[in-house]
Amino acid sequence: MRIDIISAVPDLLKSPFEVSILKRAIDKNIVEVVVHNLRDYAHDNYKRIDDYQYGGGAGMVMMIEPIDECISKLKKERTYDEVIYMTPDGAQFTQKMANRLSLYKNLIILCGHYKGVDQRVRDHFITKEISIGDYVLSGGELGAAVVCDAIIRLLPEVLGDETSALTDSFQDDILAPPIYTRPAEYKGWKVPDVLLSGNFPKIREWREQQAFKQTKLRRPDLLKD
Repeated sequence: MRIDIISAVPDLLKSPFEVSILKRAIDKNIVEVVVHNLRDYAHDNYKRIDDYQYGGGAGMVMMIEPIDECISKLKKERTYDEVIYMTPDGAQFTQKMANRLSLYKNLIILCGHYKGVDQRVRDHFITKEISIGDYVLSGGELGAAVVCDAIIRLLPEVLGDETSALTDSFQDDILAPPIYTRPAEYKGWKVPDVLLSGNFPKIREWREQQAFKQTKLRRPDLLKD
């Protein structure tokens, strides 16, 4: 998989891909993440990529021309499955969406900044708009990092145990059950006996029951269907 991220402030995206699971995935050539500085496509001496709104109003707007040139250049080099725009008013990012995106080969993610992008970018270049929550950040970079993390960890051979991702919260619209590790008893707090029994059918049944209980308690909205 290849993910191209277009950003007005690319330095914000350095650290997420230089450590831990994402770094290992990149080092193994499972995924290629390329960050593009949108200012490289600006045409004036100030590398300006934003301007005032037509009609007046507070906040600057990202201009269409640099974005068009960057996306068009990338599209000449390869075919993309989605051109994603990170925006607060996009579709809510979910595990199901992450699952679908992880099956694609090439993605472009455009990070919004300032007040946002010229609407013509959204009308003519973007195929999918994503929000990571009902709040506003200073830019789409952190949201893009979240989306990349959720997608990349699902790719084959990224996690040490590939079945791990299948038992995450929100897979099959249910939360994960409680988990424990050593010691079996700490300050009088004990690990449930069933987990120490070695009876795997019983353990599986216990986990399913606990997952349902957790979901009913914390996220009953997931059980509506």
